[in-house]
Amino acid sequence: MHELSVAQSIVEIIQQHVPRSEWERVAAVRLKIGAIAGVVPESLEFSFQAITAESTMSHARLEIESIPFRIHCHTCLTTAENEIGVAQCSSCGSTDTNIISGSELDVSEIEIADPEAVRP
Repeated sequence: MHELSVAQSIVEIIQQHVPRSEWERVAAVRLKIGAIAGVVPESLEFSFQAITAESTMSHARLEIESIPFRIHCHTCLTTAENEIGVAQCSSCGSTDTNIISGSELDVSEIEIADPEAVRP
């Protein structure tokens, strides 16, 4: 399961950017996942919960923003959302295109909860 290694990488990113004393206060991790990134959001959420279940990050949740597959056509200068994997311009039919979004797999933000919100 590819998502398990992605979830582990997310935990490692948290550990690199958040001091250990704050790990229990990680409330949310915001991700941007492109349509062609090869990640199933539900499987990633399940894997992340499994990895963090018995840790100080057990309250953390993933918030996933889906990024559409978009191309830019160099022939007609159109930028458009396309069917996944189709790099041909839907306006002019040209294949002189670049993928401009859809392959992202980024941690965009780590939300830290107010210390009072974490206490029982």
